[in-house]
Parts: sequence; structure tokens; C-alpha cells
Amino acid sequence: MSEWFHAEGNRQQGPLPAEQLVELFRNNQISLDTLVWRDGLPQWQPLRSVVDELGLIVPAVDAARDDPGLQPPAPQPPVLPAATPYAHSAPAAALPPPKKGLSGCALTAIIGGALLLVVVPIVAILAAIALPAYNDYTLRSKVATSLTALQPLKDQVQHFADEEGRCPGANDAGFPAPGDFSAAGLSAVHIGRFNNGHCGIEATLAAPGKTIDGDLLWLEYDRDSGRWECSGESNDKYLPQQCRG
Repeated sequence: MSEWFHAEGNRQQGPLPAEQLVELFRNNQISLDTLVWRDGLPQWQPLRSVVDELGLIVPAVDAARDDPGLQPPAPQPPVLPAATPYAHSAPAAALPPPKKGLSGCALTAIIGGALLLVVVPIVAILAAIALPAYNDYTLRSKVATSLTALQPLKDQVQHFADEEGRCPGANDAGFPAPGDFSAAGLSAVHIGRFNNGHCGIEATLAAPGKTIDGDLLWLEYDRDSGRWECSGESNDKYLPQQCRG
């Protein structure tokens, strides 16, 4: 809220808040003809001209006006010191011109390009290592699954050889047909006698488009020792440990 000054003789009083100026009027310490001034008024004004602004309630007819000829000369508006809130603030210091440089978008593009130059070769190297390793893993899993599927047939061949004293053949009843193991990744399975006299199983791997497609697996049963031996045509890295050699 604005602060006010009022004339008292040839002197000015203030600054005062508006409420205190109103209180002076109510206590008859100043009159409607008392000259007042605040920041923003072009010159000193009689109090009566600002009653609405101050919220003063005065009688419709003021019979007790002072003689205008006795009014003191209008004092000059006070010279406000630099420290008062009405003093003009010093002009703001001019901002320095912006420095020239790359924008955020340009920096982002440069950093992104540099990262691509580093990341893309790394990804390519990792892919070159990971893809063959994954391919080897899937082929080993396929061979292992096929061998597991042959386990019941191994037990059947061993039991027949031990009971009959000879190796089973294609004409012996109770054995699966050569094409019964297609679901286990085998295109054909045969039973019989190997050249070394061992009974056993010969299975053909089915892996279209893979390096092991058509490779043979051999499971041989030695009746004298009661042990099985495993071997195959595939690369050793695709065969279980017991089938390598």
C-alpha cells in the first residue's frame, strides 16, 4: 500500500500508511483541506480530493472548512533518497552476448554417431561368436534328445541278446519299425549284428539343412562285458562325451 505525506505548516510529515492518515483526520489533527501527497500524484492535493481512495466518510456539507487564504504554501514533494522503495532501481546490467557453440541437438547427433561407430562393431563381433555357439548348442541338444529316445530300444536289444544268445534282427517280433522314431529326430533306426560281433542299433539323424543331417549313430552292446559303446559320424562337438573318440 502507498505511503502518504501531509503538510503541517510549512513542513511535511511522513511517510505514513494510509490507515494512520485516516486516523489523523478522525482525531481532527488534519482537515479535508490539508494538503497530502503520495508517490504517483502529480502534485499536492487537498485531502478531500482523495477521500474515496482512502475510504473516508465525510458529511455531505462541510461547514467547518478552513479559510483557504490561511493555508500554508504547498510544500514541494519530498526528495526521495536512493534507499527508499520509490527510488528508481539501477538499470540491469546488460547480459553478455551468447557464446557461439554447438547446439544440444548437434552434440547429441555427434555423440550418437560416435557411439554407433563403437557399438556396431562390438555387436557384430558378439554376433559372430554367439551365433555359431548357439548353433552348436542346438545340434548337441538334438543328438542328445535322439539318444535318449533310443534308451528303451537299447534295453530291449540287451534283454533279447542275453536271453536268446544272439542279436535281434528286423524279422524278430516285438521291435519297433525303422521309421517309428521320426518324432525323436531320427529318419531310420535299424537293429542287428555289427561286423565285430556286437549287437546293437544304427540310427540315422534327421536335421534338414544342418550339418548333422543324415549322420549315423551307432550303439553297440558287448554281451561278454555287458557294456554299451556309443559312436557316430558327426563332429565330436555335437556328440555326447561318451560317444566321442
